[in-house]
Amino acid sequence: MYILAAKDEFSLARVGLPVILKKDKDLTVDIMASKDTTLKWLLPLYMPTLLMLIVSLPAPCSAIMVNCSQPNQPALLEALTPFFNLSAIRPVMNMATITRVHTAFTLYGILGVDEKSQLLITYLWLNYRWENEFVSWDPIQCGTDKITLPRKKFWLPDIVINEFMDENTAPTVPYVYLHSNGTVRDALPAKVVSSCNLDIYTFPFDIQNCTLTFNSYLHLATDIRIVLNKPVDHITEHSKDVMTTMGEWELLDITYHKYSINTDVGQIDELAFHIRVRRRATLYVVNLLIPSCFLITVDMFSFLLPPQSVDRSSFKMTLILGYTVFLLIMNDLLPITGNTIPLINVFFSICLALMVASLLETILVTHLLCGSGDFSPVPRWIQVLVLQILGRLVCLSQKTQGSDMEQNVVVAKSKADEEPPEEKGPVVEDKALQELRSMCKDLQALRLQVEQRDGGSQGSEEWIQVGFIIDRLLFGLYILFISISFITIIIIWVTSYTRCSPTMLNCSQPNTLSLLEALQPVFKLSSIRPVMNMSTITNVSISFTMFGILGVMWRNEFISWDTEQCGSSWITVPRKLLWVPDIVINEFMEKNSAPFTPYSYLMSDGFVIDGKPVKVVSSCRLDIYTFPFDIQNCSLSFNSYLHRITAMEIGLIENPEKLLENSKKVMTTMGEWELVGIKMKKFVFPSGDGDLYEELRFYVSVRRRATLYVVNLLIPSCFLITVDLFSFLLPPKQVDRSLFKMTLILGYTVFLLIMNDLLPVTGNTIPLINVFLSLCLALMVASLLETILITNLLFGSANYSPVPHWISVFVLHILGRLVRLPPKPRDVKDNTVIQNPAAQELKVSSLVEQDSGAPVQKRSLNEDKALEELRSLGKELQALCLQLEQQQSGNQGSEEWIQVGLIIDRLLFALYILFILVSFITIIIIWRQSHNIA
Repeated sequence: MYILAAKDEFSLARVGLPVILKKDKDLTVDIMASKDTTLKWLLPLYMPTLLMLIVSLPAPCSAIMVNCSQPNQPALLEALTPFFNLSAIRPVMNMATITRVHTAFTLYGILGVDEKSQLLITYLWLNYRWENEFVSWDPIQCGTDKITLPRKKFWLPDIVINEFMDENTAPTVPYVYLHSNGTVRDALPAKVVSSCNLDIYTFPFDIQNCTLTFNSYLHLATDIRIVLNKPVDHITEHSKDVMTTMGEWELLDITYHKYSINTDVGQIDELAFHIRVRRRATLYVVNLLIPSCFLITVDMFSFLLPPQSVDRSSFKMTLILGYTVFLLIMNDLLPITGNTIPLINVFFSICLALMVASLLETILVTHLLCGSGDFSPVPRWIQVLVLQILGRLVCLSQKTQGSDMEQNVVVAKSKADEEPPEEKGPVVEDKALQELRSMCKDLQALRLQVEQRDGGSQGSEEWIQVGFIIDRLLFGLYILFISISFITIIIIWVTSYTRCSPTMLNCSQPNTLSLLEALQPVFKLSSIRPVMNMSTITNVSISFTMFGILGVMWRNEFISWDTEQCGSSWITVPRKLLWVPDIVINEFMEKNSAPFTPYSYLMSDGFVIDGKPVKVVSSCRLDIYTFPFDIQNCSLSFNSYLHRITAMEIGLIENPEKLLENSKKVMTTMGEWELVGIKMKKFVFPSGDGDLYEELRFYVSVRRRATLYVVNLLIPSCFLITVDLFSFLLPPKQVDRSLFKMTLILGYTVFLLIMNDLLPVTGNTIPLINVFLSLCLALMVASLLETILITNLLFGSANYSPVPHWISVFVLHILGRLVRLPPKPRDVKDNTVIQNPAAQELKVSSLVEQDSGAPVQKRSLNEDKALEELRSLGKELQALCLQLEQQQSGNQGSEEWIQVGLIIDRLLFALYILFILVSFITIIIIWRQSHNIA
């Protein structure tokens, strides 16, 4: 048996011998070893330990004065070398002493904002200052009042930025300044990817207020206090002076608040800096707002195009196609929506909605102007409301009954029915007069047909007048709505732009130095599980917060001490000095790039509390069938990678409800996903060696915010399918409806191709939104094919054979009455006015023969030629009248085919509406039910 002084305790522990520290007066150490064995390892290690104790003992409660052999830097480094071994503990003599960390930073650059992930990317110059009570020297004796030394040789405060979301990729700075009075100054750059609750409602005239919260990750307020190093106004001014990046964002000001947060283990000191930045909006005004205003102005002036002579619908459809392509190309400039829809998205949606509304109005007016000849008379209430009231309101009064065309028709008919008066004169004059009268009748009939074709009936004129009144009224409402909407949005933008039984440790003195010295033997045991008996199970309690914080607690049986003797009930030590359980997350797919925190809490009863931030990139089986209204359930499985259940049991520190509450409370990012629930289950699985291992599985439910996809995908699709629906009102005889629909399909195809990045990649099932978009495209193609068929029937029916009897019965009589288009009665035409030219020639020749018995008079050659010319001209006029009548009315078979085409067109229009309603309602119900079930 040998008795050594307590100062040799550290040396004994270095060889792994069991050390028992007794609270005796003589502070002796009993060592069961042989004399020869002891002397072999004692002498080489005796001197460094003795030097440390000699340096630390003279002034246990004040800074230790370092004596330099020469006034130069190597001598100072040599004198400071013993203190480098104290880097594991907080540099205070008494654990009750608070270390004040003076904090400041300079905002050197604003690198960008990620609206979808709700991240602010900044570049900071961080500055920290604190006191090291272990060190001081005489500047005259040592030749300098400060020295730069490697950072790893000193205790460093575990100050972190709570909002840090990614690894610091700034260059590393290995050195710190140590001053002669014990002050340590640390400065380092940091590329901070921080979470920030971005409010993009007023984009691009938005002002963002992001917070950078500085606090110790592990130490409580009784250990570390964070104070401001310099006035925050100086921080703002200096940041503006040195900021070199003059990009999208402009720094407005920096303010701060001091907080003391109460937790389950104690109070935490926090220093929160609030950074206000303003977006420079020039890029978005020039590239987004001004072109949108130009296009909406063009759409407004397109109302001046006369719809009766210009295909205004095709013009507006081309304009909508151009605006849609413009928005899709510029989509990268738009922000990703969060809780609220950005005002600029509302602006673009209003512009697109106005264009679509004006197109639908044009289709309706064109339908009234070109198809009114087949309409029934205007109802009385429409005459009163539209023609009389609204007509006077828009300065389009109703035309008087009996137009000039009708008067001319009456006059023409009366003249045609008059009997030619008896004329006296030669027979030649009578024949010439008869030819002139016949030509006059033909010309009057031709004029009558042309006027009827251009003017139409009284009912047709009234419907045309209704169309003009509605067109002008909606034009006025269009201008009024644009003015009110744009003024409201501008006011909002401007307003926003301007806001076993444990080993008992004995401490020689109640301070951190003696406690650290007593813990040295335990630090050498960090390679093994902290139990005296291998059959003892280590209980590891797990907790986490969905902010990227993982907390673990376990018991180290090698450690315990008397809090009164050692002066503290806990101590923070580097994590690398202790045994740490190999708890892993099974779904982890990438390296943890969160900031590193080096310390753990070591309690006097042997419990170790460890906490660290974790950026988890985990695998998860996603069900995207109900995208974008989906709720995803992902699991995080915690288990020991190597230890079985006989060695380690995993428990839960807090219940899942508390975890969910804490996670929602601290979560600042309000991006695409919203946390809705956390559940937990414990599993026991067999391992490959026949033993069992334990797993703690958390089920995290997150819900997607669907605003982005509703605005950018669903609403435009509904607009375009509505335009395709209303295009059935375009009269196929007067408007090239097939070209209109083809342009619409082209625009929708381009829209789907450009927006393809927003759609999910399909897995086992096809997402419902893909079915929705495919259904819209299929309906557009089907309507185009139907239009081609109808156009063929309307314009190519003259060459068809007569309509078969079964088609005539089924389509014209049954389906016609079903869609309210009964077969037209056959017209009995009066052919007394317009006759076949050959028949007319026979009539004229008979008149000549009847007059052959008259006295023969002498005719001149010129008179015969004039009569022949009049007859030839009469034949041509009669043929022209006959062709015009045939072209206007057509033969009976052609009229029937045209009627078949009109009936099929209206029938398919009704089926189109019915199919759209049933399909859309079914998809919405499925979305709703899946959303509620999830």
